[in-house]
Amino acid sequence: MDQILVVDDNITNLKSIQMQLSEQYQVLLAKSGAQALQICVQRVPDLILLDVNMPEMDGFETLRRIKDTLVINRIPVIFLTANHDAVTEIRALESGVVDFITKPVEKSILLHRLRIHLNFARYQYHLEETVKELEDSIVLSFSEMIERRDKSTGDHVQRTRIYVSMLGQELLTRGSFAGELNEKELDLIIRATLLHDVGKIGISDSILLKPGRLDDAEFNAMKAHTTIGAGILKTMYERTPTQSYLKYAELIAEGHHEKYNGTGYPHGLKGEEIPLCSRLMAVADVYDAVVADRIYRNAMSPQEAYNLIIAGKGTHFDPRIIDAFETVHKGMEEVAKRRSAKPEAAG
Repeated sequence: MDQILVVDDNITNLKSIQMQLSEQYQVLLAKSGAQALQICVQRVPDLILLDVNMPEMDGFETLRRIKDTLVINRIPVIFLTANHDAVTEIRALESGVVDFITKPVEKSILLHRLRIHLNFARYQYHLEETVKELEDSIVLSFSEMIERRDKSTGDHVQRTRIYVSMLGQELLTRGSFAGELNEKELDLIIRATLLHDVGKIGISDSILLKPGRLDDAEFNAMKAHTTIGAGILKTMYERTPTQSYLKYAELIAEGHHEKYNGTGYPHGLKGEEIPLCSRLMAVADVYDAVVADRIYRNAMSPQEAYNLIIAGKGTHFDPRIIDAFETVHKGMEEVAKRRSAKPEAAG
């Protein structure tokens, strides 16, 4: 059953609308904008009926704060107003409401408007998810083609995406990066991980396909896949700036071989100079590499891989991300067990 939040400082109005809606919807009530914001974050209603004229925080200010809060900024809002002037109506629509209903509210009109906007919100969500799935499928196929070029199993990008998701969700639970990481940002980062090695498309076959360790000159050439990838993704983002995940993809491609103590490449960034998305990817990428068989060495055991990652705390890796790794590493180990037994190339 859809949840409708009704916000009005007038108790009589609240009870009246509750009676009109209670047979078809679960109705939540708030007597102020501040109370409405608290309920929104806790319950995330499907639609909000918001009174315009309220003391302390009016409908416009309440709406602004809703739009500024990532968890709830997509909830459709309908204004309830006793004002019939064009200025108020135009300001309401420009503020981001999907509709407005004049008071006193007539039940049949209210129910009709709710059905329209709830159905549209569901359709819009479904459309956005469908487009997102299509985009991710194309990006994944492209990434797998690059992975197969250097003789990997082709599943590396999928496994590292899962690892980043596990680590990121644990960081959210801990509140480790409260001002820097949220559900929406993490979703963009997870999508972006698929393109972390796109720069390998510009590396010579003689290096990518070498059956053994790279010498110093070859390794220096291999390092360029970070800046090559960042350049490709920067151009893609400039051409399609609505695809926010591409900005994260650029940062990850360039920074996933940086080390927390500043000894990584390509720029020798240190600590929080390294973007958080790159610090997350660094742990996922190294973990997936060491639990894989390579032509020149066997895969590490789960305990050896765990010990290696823990040993890198504060040197190779961000300590807070390693704290999260300690909690989720068993889940990552289960994902790693499903990998192909084929040996992977250097890189």
